[in-house]
Amino acid sequence: MGLRTMTEPAFLVLTALVDEPRHGYGIVQEVEKLSSGRVDLKIGTLYGVLDRLAADELVALDREEAQQGRLRRYYRLTESGARALEAEAARLAGNVENARRRLRARHVGGMA
Repeated sequence: MGLRTMTEPAFLVLTALVDEPRHGYGIVQEVEKLSSGRVDLKIGTLYGVLDRLAADELVALDREEAQQGRLRRYYRLTESGARALEAEAARLAGNVENARRRLRARHVGGMA
């Protein structure tokens, strides 16, 4: 993904694919669960995110299955995707720690 900042939808889509390949609707459901209902990923947004992640080789098509006359495409996380997700999780954790440290300092009078 290079130097681009990972968007929250991209982060959540990659996270949704960590444990198993999923089809589009399965990803939407998993993202909703991961975000405790806060992120309602629309189908158009999902496929835009998947296209960008596939172009960056962070996800790949795993397989296609016919379900009730409709083709379902399952996507999986690639090794590059797992590394990008780990790096983004570390970056976000660093941001959280910095915010918490500053808030603690503010509460004890270190910053006002």
